Amino acid sequence: MDKLIITGGAQLNGEVRISGAKNSALPILAATLLASEPVTVCNLPHLHDITTMLELVRRMGVELTVDEKLSVEVDPRTLRETHAPYELVKTMRASILVLGPLLAHFGEARVSLPGGCAIGSRPVDQHIRGLEAMGAEVEVTGGYIHARSNGRLKGAPVFFDMVTVTGTENVLMAATLAEGQTIIENAAREPEVVDLAECLIAMGADISGHGTDTIVVNGVEKLHGCTYSVLPDRIETGTYLAAVAATGGRIKVKNTRPDTLDAVLQKFREAGAEVETGADWITLDMKGKRAQAVNITTAPYPAFPTDMQAQFAAVNIVAEGVGKVKETVFENRFMHMQEMIRMGANVTIDGNTAVIEGVEKLQGAPVMATDLRASASLVIAALVADGETTIDRIYHIDRGYECIEEKLQLLGARIRRVPG
Repeated sequence: MDKLIITGGAQLNGEVRISGAKNSALPILAATLLASEPVTVCNLPHLHDITTMLELVRRMGVELTVDEKLSVEVDPRTLRETHAPYELVKTMRASILVLGPLLAHFGEARVSLPGGCAIGSRPVDQHIRGLEAMGAEVEVTGGYIHARSNGRLKGAPVFFDMVTVTGTENVLMAATLAEGQTIIENAAREPEVVDLAECLIAMGADISGHGTDTIVVNGVEKLHGCTYSVLPDRIETGTYLAAVAATGGRIKVKNTRPDTLDAVLQKFREAGAEVETGADWITLDMKGKRAQAVNITTAPYPAFPTDMQAQFAAVNIVAEGVGKVKETVFENRFMHMQEMIRMGANVTIDGNTAVIEGVEKLQGAPVMATDLRASASLVIAALVADGETTIDRIYHIDRGYECIEEKLQLLGARIRRVPG
């Protein structure tokens, strides 16, 4: 298993180009199964999860064509199988996203219950209830969700009793081919949900209200092909901004969407960074100063994202003052804190709140990644630590960051990947 070895202490400066958003690309790849013609998806990041989703689609008989720019053409007309097997689904929770499209287009889906990160329970009952409201028969047996529809799904009111991104996406996709109108209430408002809706509209879907908590879908008989480019990754953007903020440097992030990061950019400003934005770029400049500690509370979009909590905690750990980090979205999402304490961080955890008193220096140490964003926070901590840090189990990082060591090297980081 590969490891990252990082020698800390270098101030990061330079430019980084952001990849396509994994959390947008995965539902959009699933959505191609709804079409009656080939769909081309551009700006895909080169990540394990994307490879897994493509392999899952290919396993169903769908023909894929990759061009020289690594855009993928998906031809759902060749689909032979509506079964998503455990050995693929167990490695990636987002595999559940094929449930709605398969059911709506082909009338049946058999999808393994998902695996994925160790950050608490993420139940799929919301997905199932939404599809049942639209007339699907669903049973969960032997670790599989088996869903059938007798003819087309029927439009229906769907109310989520908790905000769920993948639940919203699954029901949204299914509703595009349902007969009549579906109104999704308490829908997720994340930019990735909006991106999926925009792709579906490009395929001929009739959707309004995406980006608000009420999405209205008027079902159509079929969806056609299109070419669609995936949104830039806001969490990757925030991670590089955090790495540079922690080291007191300056960065220009290109090929990004500042309008999806308002809550995060506000916190960087509070931490003392000078932040400027354009249509597709962000600059952050610490002018060599230590960050000021800030308080953050995670919540669904447009509030501060849970996927940036760990990275901001890493900034707070070496900031001036005391910052509180409150996690309201997932339990078990402070596992990275224990590893940072081994590096000299001063952290007290009380339930879902971590109180962090900034220290001037961390010490390099062997640490272990526990989930995707926790891994990113350990990289940031290692970049500011004295001496050498070895990060083990970095397959977590590779699930969400394309070429992380190359991009950090461009900024002046001393980081290398070695075989485990």
